[in-house]
Amino acid sequence: MVVVLTGINLVFNMLWSVLFFAMKKPLWAMVEVSGLWLSIAAMMVGFYSIDTLSALLLIPYIAWVSVAALLNLSIIRLNPAG
Repeated sequence: MVVVLTGINLVFNMLWSVLFFAMKKPLWAMVEVSGLWLSIAAMMVGFYSIDTLSALLLIPYIAWVSVAALLNLSIIRLNPAG
């Protein structure tokens, strides 16, 4: 199950980068980042049942994605679609 959760997270992680950087669609990336955040939370729950330390080691990752989401939101606010 943890392997599936990690695979889903990998897809969300790559998709955010494509949406934000390659396609230059920060609004789409902002919507997608919620799925990324939830996939990290799901991984933390899944890893916790196997090894507590593994789940705790994901805290910096979810913190960084939270910061990236705030930066993404700031870009959307500073650059409204014409």
